[in-house]
Amino acid sequence: MDTSHYQIIGATLSGRRPVDEHTHTSLAVLTERLEGVKSHGGLFAGVAFSGDAERLRQRCEALPVG
Repeated sequence: MDTSHYQIIGATLSGRRPVDEHTHTSLAVLTERLEGVKSHGGLFAGVAFSGDAERLRQRCEALPVG
């Protein structure tokens, strides 16, 4: 399993790295993976990002890249 996306988001949430294009990319990848997990239904339907990660995701959606 590639953990770099998790590491990037973890470091961003802890303030060890800035919100940048790598953050945006990692959040997009992890959001896609989360939706895949949720699509299995049952207990997986309630899986979600932490509050901090969700706020970061919303912040990144609001910021244009480039």
